[in-house]
Amino acid sequence: MSTLRVTVLVSGSGSNLQALIDARDQGRLHLQFLQVISNKADAYALQRAETAGIRTALLPHTDFAGREEFDQTLARQIAQGDPELVILAGFMRILGPAVLGQFQGRMINLHPSLLPLYRGTNTYQRALDARDAEHGASLHFVSAELDGGPLISQVRIPVEPGDTAATLAARLAPQEHRLIVSTTGLFCDGLVSCRGSQVLFRGKHLNRPLQLQSDGSFLV
Repeated sequence: MSTLRVTVLVSGSGSNLQALIDARDQGRLHLQFLQVISNKADAYALQRAETAGIRTALLPHTDFAGREEFDQTLARQIAQGDPELVILAGFMRILGPAVLGQFQGRMINLHPSLLPLYRGTNTYQRALDARDAEHGASLHFVSAELDGGPLISQVRIPVEPGDTAATLAARLAPQEHRLIVSTTGLFCDGLVSCRGSQVLFRGKHLNRPLQLQSDGSFLV
């Protein structure tokens, strides 16, 4: 496993960032965190990064005249250190061409649904309203289509009787942590890449998302 240069984009509490930091500190992932970037000054993720000795950058989107100016500034900030992988871990901004054009194929996003189901927000309640038997999280390459980029991996949990959006989210959270760590490990090992709209796993086209199992392995 080689050391992977990563930059992480966050907007909230940063529990998935913490999972990556913990995996690095425990020797389970060989990561060099170049920086953690947030568009929210009150994002607790920034404190997590600072505690771990990781450089942080704050780019409040409200400080910019428009989306294009923000995206251009964000792209310049991300480019510092030349990351091999950019991880969106709860980054609540839609990215435009200024960012995507530069980092497409090396930018991934964690989304709390079994994509292509429930793109966007309120995924837990939407799954409950649809009476789905299971819910989950997905990691995908970022594209211009909201939550529509090529799928890499997923983890699934059953929807239990009496579940609310809050209980479903709470049970999914630790599985999201497992998914983001295990999938980042695939990048550390050079096992996953993106060619156009196609995900390659071990050099072969991936026809469906990798499914994370309870033992930490992936089912192809």
